Amino acid sequence: MPTKFLFVLVLFISATCIGQNSQVIPEPVSMTTKSGEYLLKDKIIIAADNTSAPVKKLIELLKEQLSASTGFPVSVQAGNEGKPDISLSINKNANSQIGKEGYQVLVTATDGIMIRANEPAGLFYGAQTLLQLLPPEIESKTIVKNVSWSVQAVEITDYPRFGWRGLMFDVSRHFFTKEQVKDYIDQMVKYKLNLLHLHLTDDEGWRIEIKSLPKLTSVGAWRVNKTGTFGDFSPPTPDEPRDYGGFYTQDDIRELVQYAKDRFVNILPEIECPGHSLAAIASYPELSCTPGAEKYKVRSGEKIMEWPPSGHFYGLVDNTLCPANDKVYQFLDKIFTEVAQLFPFEYIHMGGDETARNFWDKSPQIKALMKREKLKNLDEVQSYFVKKVEKIVESKGKKLIGWDEILQGGLAPNAAVMSWRGVAGGIEAAKQKHEVVMSPTTYVYIDYMQSDGILEPPVYETLRLKKVYQFEPIPDGVDSKYIKGGQANLWTEQVYNMRHAEYMTWPRGFALAEDVWSPKEKKNWNNFVARVETHFKRFDAAQIKYAPSMYDPIFKFSKNAKGEIVVDMSTEVEGLNIHYAFDNSFPDNFYPAYNKPLAVPKDASTMKVITYRGDKVTGRMITFPIAEMKKRAGVK
Repeated sequence: MPTKFLFVLVLFISATCIGQNSQVIPEPVSMTTKSGEYLLKDKIIIAADNTSAPVKKLIELLKEQLSASTGFPVSVQAGNEGKPDISLSINKNANSQIGKEGYQVLVTATDGIMIRANEPAGLFYGAQTLLQLLPPEIESKTIVKNVSWSVQAVEITDYPRFGWRGLMFDVSRHFFTKEQVKDYIDQMVKYKLNLLHLHLTDDEGWRIEIKSLPKLTSVGAWRVNKTGTFGDFSPPTPDEPRDYGGFYTQDDIRELVQYAKDRFVNILPEIECPGHSLAAIASYPELSCTPGAEKYKVRSGEKIMEWPPSGHFYGLVDNTLCPANDKVYQFLDKIFTEVAQLFPFEYIHMGGDETARNFWDKSPQIKALMKREKLKNLDEVQSYFVKKVEKIVESKGKKLIGWDEILQGGLAPNAAVMSWRGVAGGIEAAKQKHEVVMSPTTYVYIDYMQSDGILEPPVYETLRLKKVYQFEPIPDGVDSKYIKGGQANLWTEQVYNMRHAEYMTWPRGFALAEDVWSPKEKKNWNNFVARVETHFKRFDAAQIKYAPSMYDPIFKFSKNAKGEIVVDMSTEVEGLNIHYAFDNSFPDNFYPAYNKPLAVPKDASTMKVITYRGDKVTGRMITFPIAEMKKRAGVK
């Protein structure tokens, strides 16, 4: 009995320590748990030794967050009266270890909470960590009673691994309002992400007011509303109203930029060209090389491209700006003039990906351009276009960044590359001594499904949480000084509303945050999972949607020598049991638990599975038709 008691005690102590050290995402550089805790009660006093505008704004945000959930009055200490609960301090002599965005947090049971940093940004990130040390209910927008608002005594030193920690939000495929973009910013800054890449233009809509080109929004921002599976919609008919969409006025953009700045987020604008430009061409048909472009309309989700297995895609309509047309460069000059004035961030993104060139191949204008400029192929035609765009962007005092296709035909002299087709483009750009942001489909395309396609809204691939957590922005053999950081991309063809945008982003956004902030050597999958589960509770309190897909089984199907379908199941989270049924009933933890590959009964029509941790359900009930298993196993 004593031995058993000691074993249980050790487990309890271990679990307690893990709980104390497993609250913060991303994992801090250094975190030491001390004895005791500090309790916030009755009223909360904040003191700061810096009165700059950014620190004042941080205090305002902190007051709002603390008072909304605790119900306690929060005041700012004007003098030395009383002992503050939370002290914010800017280092008089900079701490070289923590840099501009790093911070230190010290919590003691007697002296309260101290956050120190070299810059206001560091204080902001220290405050986000403090909020994570409080109970999950701190995220509630309404008062929560009967909660002990205590903070474990702790000492933290923390700073980011990369300066570029981004999320791309596609607001073109579906328009998201200014307030929804603000919500997205609020969610990302909790996890110390500092770059919001707004994909503002595409075939499906132009989302930013350009005053010198009013048709971009009067025409280009609107399309027919379709519901279903994007890409397979029926072509719109003339009688269907084009009233679905929207755009941001320039005042909206200024408001968003300031909102982001107050939270230490930069906004990167993307104006997609030369491909993905149908909304622009529908507005100004003279920008196309192709006769008949005046008939083009903003895409409503109907098929406009072919994607053969060979990978040599081509357009069914010409959605490209014409590189041989001087009016295109005049058009882009007007756009970038206004965009540069609205966005203070040093970069402008030009897109540059997935240019369907089959119409260029037949264009007399393109052939004349190639002859005049001695361009050997269409790669060099696109490079000619990119270099012209770079000069325009640089004339506005900005730097150019684009997707990795801008490498084709020769990279523009000063351009930065966002590597999305794996990491090869980023490696090549870094070897050419260009700045790189890593954003590969293989790890951080969060429009991909999170679980098996039998359960998720259909997209091209599945990208599970564990795979995102394995993202390493610096490939082997690459000089790290050229890698600015990394970002995840949320394309929204299949994302119709904000709740689904949240579902697709979280918890994969947690993994990204740790990939680009935490020391590489501190990453630990099992420890991360424990922290994710804590943050699910925080999101429940905040009423933010997230995907529970990490609890869903991973399925593999094959056939054995008898011709039977064999089901192999596993989980990415340890300690789960998979319970299953082939008899059309709904399994729970009293049903058989999977422990080895299963041969499917001859006459079964479905398999249902669900995951448990002990007697607590974790995963979702999944119904797998045997017909689908046969397809995947190659059984006819």
